Amino acid sequence: MSSKIEELAYGITFDPRTGSGTVAFNTSFVPSAELDQALQLFRLVYTSGLNVAPYVAVAEADETFQGIHIPTGFSGIFTICSITIDGVLLKAGIPASPVCGGIVQVLDKQPVRFTEVLRYDSTTLDPHDVFLSQELTSVLEMVHSGSGKVLASVREVPMVAQDCLEGLLSDLMKAGFKGVLEVGEPNTDLLEMPVSRGHIGIALIGGMNAVAAVKESGLDIRTKAISGLVSIDHLKTEL
Repeated sequence: MSSKIEELAYGITFDPRTGSGTVAFNTSFVPSAELDQALQLFRLVYTSGLNVAPYVAVAEADETFQGIHIPTGFSGIFTICSITIDGVLLKAGIPASPVCGGIVQVLDKQPVRFTEVLRYDSTTLDPHDVFLSQELTSVLEMVHSGSGKVLASVREVPMVAQDCLEGLLSDLMKAGFKGVLEVGEPNTDLLEMPVSRGHIGIALIGGMNAVAAVKESGLDIRTKAISGLVSIDHLKTEL
């Protein structure tokens, strides 16, 4: 998984200042009759700050989006993956090493600690797909009460890049990206996750939190995380 993330990050050209370029995307399929309900939940999760970005694309049954065929009876929802942030950092000369994906416990809207993790260099599966299948999240509870368990991941960047990092994250926020959960201090654990010496830990919001909310609501949804790269121009709909 770590190799796949680094490969995709290299192909990302998104510039948060111009709002143009390629981004990484995730794929979700929902029954066409439940599309409106699913999109409402996606919007709710983004408004709560638990989704990467507000840009999505919707495709109908039997259509094709970036080579992905939409099954009969389903609609496709395509959203921005958090790996896009890795690519933005890389293009600015900041290498972001993928460490792990996991679940973060949140209390009163404050992230507390990772409760479950899978290291990217030790798995061939996407950790968030694994945790979704185990139904370990409580995203809707977090949205409504301020406390719950959400999907997130950890990256490490060299601490010498701290000033440049802050500027880039600010540009991303201005472009509508809410994907950064927390930025640590140099040589300091991040949400109880150890950080390598000489580095800063960054906790990124998982791009699949909206999917988790849909699953928690009882709707049928099928997902494929880290589906590929696409020009952000193809993700026209805003949540």
